[in-house]
Amino acid sequence: MLQVRILFSALVDCRHTLDRNGALFKFMCTMSEAPTELQTSKLLKRTNEQSGESAEGDNKRIKVDQEQAENERKYPKKKVALLLSYSGKGYYGMQRNPGNSQFRTIEDDLVSALVKSGCIPGNHGDDMKKMSFQRCARTDKGVSAAGQVVSLKLWLIEDIIEKINEYLPPQIRILGFKRVTQGFNSKNNCDARTYSYMLPTVAFSPKDYDTGNVSSFRLETETLQRVNRLFSLYKGTHNFHNFTSQKAPNDPSARRYITEMSCGEPFIRNDHEFAVINVRGQSFMLHQIRKMIGLVIAVIKGYAQEKVIEKSWKEEKVDVPKAPGLGLVLEMVHFDRYNKRFGGDGLHERLEWDRETDAIKAFKEAYIYPTIVETEIEEGSMVSWMSTLPIHDFEATAAETRNSNDQKQLIEDEGNNSD
Repeated sequence: MLQVRILFSALVDCRHTLDRNGALFKFMCTMSEAPTELQTSKLLKRTNEQSGESAEGDNKRIKVDQEQAENERKYPKKKVALLLSYSGKGYYGMQRNPGNSQFRTIEDDLVSALVKSGCIPGNHGDDMKKMSFQRCARTDKGVSAAGQVVSLKLWLIEDIIEKINEYLPPQIRILGFKRVTQGFNSKNNCDARTYSYMLPTVAFSPKDYDTGNVSSFRLETETLQRVNRLFSLYKGTHNFHNFTSQKAPNDPSARRYITEMSCGEPFIRNDHEFAVINVRGQSFMLHQIRKMIGLVIAVIKGYAQEKVIEKSWKEEKVDVPKAPGLGLVLEMVHFDRYNKRFGGDGLHERLEWDRETDAIKAFKEAYIYPTIVETEIEEGSMVSWMSTLPIHDFEATAAETRNSNDQKQLIEDEGNNSD
């Protein structure tokens, strides 16, 4: 009997234990399920929010696309030519260099102004091909332009010139625009380009002249006549492989056609005498004009003989000095063939800028000429460059020329921050 009671008591204790464990298990399961349900709820909420944000972003993009499409219908893009003037000081040339924002170019500021003024969509600023953008001539670092022309497709908004200029710095200005044919390309349709080069006349002084007295130098009439006789030798078609870099003598692209080149009468600016050289050609290679001028200066000063000019057009390598870039200005670009074909069709205007002549002149007087004169007087880039001329050996063989190129280039660049 005692054993039965003991057994019964053990069974009761076991039941109580099971009941307690069952309750504990149920409680533990409930506790473990509660966080899972809470996490699921939060996850679903976050997903819905993200979906809402994504939908909102999609709606914004759709709205922007709709507005752009509406603008396309309201203001259909048209092909135009813009007349552009700028002072190149402080800029790394004309052409834009995507990915190199630290090297600011003229096109960087121009494209930014086109976007801000509402002439082109924002995404066209990142991909200039979308607006069929083309410049007539690439100008190097520090080089200015009075009559650059670019072609592109844009919206013909009201007061277009004023609105673009509102977002441009004073040293860059749109001075005119004209409608052109859809296939017009400012580079390919350009027949010729005219450049000017403003320099202190002391560049034509004898090589033993005291350059510490630059302001008192005055160019004699006989010297000017000889300068122009030498410049006239460049007229016609010649092989200018020695007037640029990395161009072989047998490269057909080295043959260039020059129609005009001469130096005008000297004039006084800030008590210093200056003169302007004008050159017109079909097209020019990198540094070509500066080397053409540099070689004539070397001859006038007595560092080279006149025969070196004709020698430079032959296959032999000739060491041609490169004049500073400060005074170089793109004056005008010419579209004679385009004007002949489309200028009289009754639908398109001739690409001539006679009405803008006064504005171009005013811009040069306000921004280009003062920059050249003041910089030359303060920094003396021409005088510094002249001191490098004795280093050039105009009678050297091709091998000797190559061996000394690095030394001359380093010394030339010390006095030339324009290119």
